[in-house]
Amino acid sequence: MNRISNVFQKDGRKALIAYITTGYPSLEATIDVASLLAESGCDIIELGIPFSDPLADGVTIQNATHQALLNGITVKKCLASAAKIRRKVSIPLVFMGYLNPILHYGPEKFCADCSKAGIDGLIIPDLPPGELPALDESAGWHGIDIISFLAPNSSDARIKEVAGKAHGFIYLVSVTGVTGVRKCFAADLKGFIARVRQVTNLPLCIGFGISSAEQAAQAAELADGVIIGSRIIQLMEDNDKSYKKLRDFLGEIRHSIDG
Repeated sequence: MNRISNVFQKDGRKALIAYITTGYPSLEATIDVASLLAESGCDIIELGIPFSDPLADGVTIQNATHQALLNGITVKKCLASAAKIRRKVSIPLVFMGYLNPILHYGPEKFCADCSKAGIDGLIIPDLPPGELPALDESAGWHGIDIISFLAPNSSDARIKEVAGKAHGFIYLVSVTGVTGVRKCFAADLKGFIARVRQVTNLPLCIGFGISSAEQAAQAAELADGVIIGSRIIQLMEDNDKSYKKLRDFLGEIRHSIDG
Protein backbone atom coordinates (compact mmCIF):
# COMPACT_ATOMS: atom_id res chain seq x y z
CA MET A 1 0.00 0.00 0.00
CA ASN A 2 1.51 3.35 -1.04
CA ARG A 3 1.16 6.80 0.50
CA ILE A 4 -1.87 7.72 -1.62
CA SER A 5 -3.76 4.59 -0.60
CA ASN A 6 -2.97 5.28 3.04
CA VAL A 7 -4.67 8.68 2.84
CA PHE A 8 -8.01 7.08 2.12
CA GLN A 9 -7.76 4.44 4.85
CA LYS A 10 -8.53 6.93 7.62
CA ASP A 11 -12.11 6.30 8.75
CA GLY A 12 -14.37 9.31 8.43
CA ARG A 13 -11.66 11.68 7.18
CA LYS A 14 -12.15 13.34 3.83
CA ALA A 15 -8.94 14.08 1.93
CA LEU A 16 -7.88 17.67 1.34
CA ILE A 17 -5.76 17.93 -1.81
CA ALA A 18 -3.99 21.21 -2.56
CA TYR A 19 -2.47 22.35 -5.86
CA ILE A 20 0.44 24.78 -6.25
CA THR A 21 2.46 25.64 -9.36
CA THR A 22 6.11 24.68 -9.00
CA GLY A 23 8.26 27.80 -9.21
CA TYR A 24 5.47 30.29 -8.55
CA PRO A 25 6.18 32.88 -7.37
CA SER A 26 9.59 31.23 -6.80
CA LEU A 27 11.05 27.81 -6.07
CA GLU A 28 11.71 28.92 -2.48
CA ALA A 29 8.04 29.85 -2.08
CA THR A 30 6.99 26.47 -3.52
CA ILE A 31 8.98 24.63 -0.87
CA ASP A 32 7.79 26.92 1.96
CA VAL A 33 4.13 26.69 0.95
CA ALA A 34 4.30 22.90 0.53
CA SER A 35 5.41 22.64 4.16
CA LEU A 36 2.62 25.01 5.17
CA LEU A 37 0.05 22.88 3.32
CA ALA A 38 1.15 19.75 5.18
CA GLU A 39 1.11 21.56 8.52
CA SER A 40 -2.38 22.95 7.81
CA GLY A 41 -4.07 19.58 7.34
CA CYS A 42 -3.67 18.89 3.64
CA ASP A 43 -3.44 15.19 2.83
CA ILE A 44 -1.96 15.30 -0.69
CA ILE A 45 -0.03 18.02 -2.50
CA GLU A 46 -0.29 18.50 -6.27
CA LEU A 47 2.81 20.11 -7.74
CA GLY A 48 2.12 21.68 -11.11
CA ILE A 49 4.78 21.30 -13.81
CA PRO A 50 4.69 24.55 -15.84
CA PHE A 51 3.82 24.20 -19.52
CA SER A 52 3.27 26.81 -22.22
CA ASP A 53 -0.16 25.48 -23.24
CA PRO A 54 -2.03 24.50 -20.04
CA LEU A 55 -5.32 23.66 -21.75
CA ALA A 56 -7.16 22.44 -18.63
CA ASP A 57 -6.32 25.50 -16.54
CA GLY A 58 -8.10 28.79 -16.07
CA VAL A 59 -6.64 32.29 -15.89
CA THR A 60 -5.25 32.10 -12.34
CA ILE A 61 -3.18 28.97 -12.89
CA GLN A 62 -2.27 30.01 -16.44
CA ASN A 63 -0.78 33.22 -15.06
CA ALA A 64 1.11 31.34 -12.35
CA THR A 65 2.41 28.89 -14.94
CA HIS A 66 3.52 31.72 -17.22
CA GLN A 67 5.42 33.37 -14.38
CA ALA A 68 7.06 30.08 -13.44
CA LEU A 69 8.24 29.61 -17.01
CA LEU A 70 9.65 33.15 -17.00
CA ASN A 71 11.48 32.12 -13.81
CA GLY A 72 13.19 29.40 -15.84
CA ILE A 73 11.38 26.43 -14.32
CA THR A 74 11.97 23.13 -16.12
CA VAL A 75 10.97 19.53 -15.50
CA LYS A 76 14.40 18.93 -14.01
CA LYS A 77 13.95 21.82 -11.58
CA CYS A 78 10.47 20.52 -10.67
CA LEU A 79 12.00 17.15 -9.79
CA ALA A 80 14.70 18.79 -7.68
CA SER A 81 12.08 20.90 -5.90
CA ALA A 82 9.94 17.81 -5.22
CA ALA A 83 12.94 16.05 -3.70
CA LYS A 84 13.48 18.97 -1.32
CA ILE A 85 9.79 18.98 -0.38
CA ARG A 86 9.85 15.22 0.23
CA ARG A 87 12.57 15.72 2.84
CA LYS A 88 10.25 18.12 4.68
CA VAL A 89 6.84 16.43 4.41
CA SER A 90 5.54 12.88 4.68
CA ILE A 91 2.22 13.25 2.84
CA PRO A 92 1.84 12.12 -0.80
CA LEU A 93 3.21 14.31 -3.59
CA VAL A 94 1.61 14.23 -7.03
CA PHE A 95 2.86 15.90 -10.19
CA MET A 96 0.17 17.57 -12.29
CA GLY A 97 1.56 18.20 -15.78
CA TYR A 98 0.96 17.90 -19.48
CA LEU A 99 2.18 15.21 -21.82
CA ASN A 100 4.56 17.20 -24.04
CA PRO A 101 7.22 17.95 -21.37
CA ILE A 102 7.10 14.33 -20.20
CA LEU A 103 7.62 13.02 -23.72
CA HIS A 104 10.49 15.45 -24.22
CA TYR A 105 12.10 14.30 -20.95
CA GLY A 106 11.47 10.63 -21.74
CA PRO A 107 8.61 8.69 -20.06
CA GLU A 108 10.77 5.96 -18.54
CA LYS A 109 13.43 8.37 -17.28
CA PHE A 110 10.72 10.68 -15.97
CA CYS A 111 9.11 7.93 -13.89
CA ALA A 112 12.47 6.76 -12.57
CA ASP A 113 13.40 10.31 -11.53
CA CYS A 114 9.93 10.88 -10.04
CA SER A 115 10.45 7.82 -7.87
CA LYS A 116 13.85 9.09 -6.72
CA ALA A 117 12.28 12.47 -5.87
CA GLY A 118 9.51 10.89 -3.78
CA ILE A 119 6.60 11.45 -6.16
CA ASP A 120 3.60 9.17 -5.56
CA GLY A 121 1.32 9.96 -8.49
CA LEU A 122 0.90 11.67 -11.84
CA ILE A 123 -2.06 13.67 -13.14
CA ILE A 124 -1.81 14.28 -16.90
CA PRO A 125 -4.94 16.05 -18.21
CA ASP A 126 -4.19 15.55 -21.91
CA LEU A 127 -3.31 11.85 -21.71
CA PRO A 128 -6.22 9.43 -22.33
CA PRO A 129 -5.96 6.31 -20.15
CA GLY A 130 -3.83 3.59 -21.73
CA GLU A 131 -2.62 5.75 -24.64
CA LEU A 132 1.05 5.69 -23.58
CA PRO A 133 1.86 2.11 -22.49
CA ALA A 134 5.53 2.93 -21.85
CA LEU A 135 4.51 5.49 -19.24
CA ASP A 136 1.93 3.16 -17.67
CA GLU A 137 4.47 0.34 -17.42
CA SER A 138 7.24 2.50 -16.01
CA ALA A 139 4.92 4.20 -13.52
CA GLY A 140 3.67 0.83 -12.32
CA TRP A 141 7.21 -0.49 -11.99
CA HIS A 142 8.13 2.48 -9.78
CA GLY A 143 4.93 2.37 -7.69
CA ILE A 144 3.57 5.62 -9.09
CA ASP A 145 -0.19 6.00 -9.56
CA ILE A 146 -1.46 7.57 -12.79
CA ILE A 147 -4.61 9.39 -11.75
CA SER A 148 -7.42 9.74 -14.29
CA PHE A 149 -10.00 12.44 -14.94
CA LEU A 150 -13.75 12.14 -15.42
CA ALA A 151 -16.14 15.00 -16.21
CA PRO A 152 -19.93 15.28 -15.69
CA ASN A 153 -20.56 14.88 -19.43
CA SER A 154 -18.75 11.50 -19.52
CA SER A 155 -20.78 8.67 -21.03
CA ASP A 156 -21.35 5.47 -19.07
CA ALA A 157 -18.98 3.68 -21.45
CA ARG A 158 -16.28 6.31 -20.88
CA ILE A 159 -16.72 6.10 -17.10
CA LYS A 160 -16.35 2.32 -17.19
CA GLU A 161 -13.26 2.54 -19.42
CA VAL A 162 -11.49 5.13 -17.26
CA ALA A 163 -12.42 3.45 -13.98
CA GLY A 164 -11.04 0.16 -15.24
CA LYS A 165 -7.59 1.68 -15.80
CA ALA A 166 -7.45 4.15 -12.90
CA HIS A 167 -5.08 4.06 -9.94
CA GLY A 168 -4.85 5.93 -6.64
CA PHE A 169 -8.04 7.94 -6.90
CA ILE A 170 -10.23 9.34 -9.67
CA TYR A 171 -10.23 13.10 -10.23
CA LEU A 172 -13.81 14.20 -10.78
CA VAL A 173 -14.22 17.53 -12.53
CA SER A 174 -17.05 19.44 -10.83
CA VAL A 175 -18.02 21.24 -14.05
CA THR A 176 -17.17 20.92 -17.72
CA GLY A 177 -14.46 23.46 -18.55
CA VAL A 178 -11.17 24.65 -17.08
CA THR A 179 -9.91 25.23 -13.55
CA GLY A 180 -10.87 28.41 -11.71
CA VAL A 181 -12.99 29.86 -8.92
CA ARG A 182 -16.74 29.26 -9.40
CA LYS A 183 -19.91 29.93 -7.46
CA CYS A 184 -21.63 26.57 -8.00
CA PHE A 185 -21.16 22.99 -9.18
CA ALA A 186 -22.73 21.28 -12.17
CA ALA A 187 -26.42 20.61 -11.56
CA ASP A 188 -26.00 16.88 -12.19
CA LEU A 189 -22.87 16.41 -10.05
CA LYS A 190 -24.58 14.11 -7.53
CA GLY A 191 -25.93 11.86 -10.27
CA PHE A 192 -22.55 11.86 -12.02
CA ILE A 193 -20.80 10.69 -8.85
CA ALA A 194 -23.40 7.96 -8.36
CA ARG A 195 -22.70 6.67 -11.88
CA VAL A 196 -18.98 6.51 -11.15
CA ARG A 197 -19.55 4.76 -7.81
CA GLN A 198 -21.37 1.97 -9.65
CA VAL A 199 -18.22 0.89 -11.50
CA THR A 200 -15.32 1.49 -9.10
CA ASN A 201 -14.28 1.20 -5.48
CA LEU A 202 -11.49 3.74 -5.90
CA PRO A 203 -11.73 6.99 -3.91
CA LEU A 204 -13.38 9.87 -5.78
CA CYS A 205 -12.10 13.42 -5.35
CA ILE A 206 -13.77 16.58 -6.65
CA GLY A 207 -11.83 19.48 -8.15
CA PHE A 208 -12.23 22.54 -10.42
CA GLY A 209 -13.87 25.57 -8.88
CA ILE A 210 -13.86 24.92 -5.12
CA SER A 211 -12.99 28.18 -3.43
CA SER A 212 -14.93 28.39 -0.14
CA ALA A 213 -15.54 26.37 3.00
CA GLU A 214 -19.19 26.00 2.03
CA GLN A 215 -18.34 24.53 -1.37
CA ALA A 216 -15.74 22.24 0.18
CA ALA A 217 -18.31 20.92 2.66
CA GLN A 218 -20.78 20.25 -0.15
CA ALA A 219 -18.13 18.39 -2.13
CA ALA A 220 -17.02 16.37 0.91
CA GLU A 221 -20.60 15.15 1.43
CA LEU A 222 -20.54 13.62 -2.03
CA ALA A 223 -16.96 12.42 -2.47
CA ASP A 224 -13.90 11.12 -0.65
CA GLY A 225 -11.75 14.16 -1.19
CA VAL A 226 -11.71 17.84 -2.15
CA ILE A 227 -9.16 19.40 -4.53
CA ILE A 228 -8.37 23.14 -4.39
CA GLY A 229 -5.95 25.00 -6.63
CA SER A 230 -6.87 28.40 -8.02
CA ARG A 231 -7.93 29.89 -4.69
CA ILE A 232 -4.66 28.77 -3.09
CA ILE A 233 -2.70 30.43 -5.88
CA GLN A 234 -4.70 33.63 -5.39
CA LEU A 235 -3.97 33.67 -1.67
CA MET A 236 -0.28 33.12 -2.33
CA GLU A 237 -0.36 36.35 -4.31
CA ASP A 238 -1.22 38.16 -1.05
CA ASN A 239 2.08 36.95 0.38
CA ASP A 240 3.08 38.69 3.60
CA LYS A 241 5.84 36.08 4.15
CA SER A 242 3.73 34.42 6.85
CA TYR A 243 0.98 33.38 4.40
CA LYS A 244 -1.58 34.15 7.13
CA LYS A 245 -4.53 34.41 4.72
CA LEU A 246 -3.64 31.04 3.23
CA ARG A 247 -3.25 29.43 6.65
CA ASP A 248 -6.62 30.80 7.76
CA PHE A 249 -8.29 29.63 4.56
CA LEU A 250 -6.91 26.10 4.88
CA GLY A 251 -8.05 25.99 8.51
CA GLU A 252 -11.58 26.91 7.43
CA ILE A 253 -11.56 24.29 4.68
CA ARG A 254 -10.25 21.55 6.97
CA HIS A 255 -12.87 22.38 9.59
CA SER A 256 -15.68 22.41 7.01
CA ILE A 257 -14.90 19.02 5.49
CA ASP A 258 -14.25 17.44 8.87
CA GLY A 259 -17.62 18.71 10.05
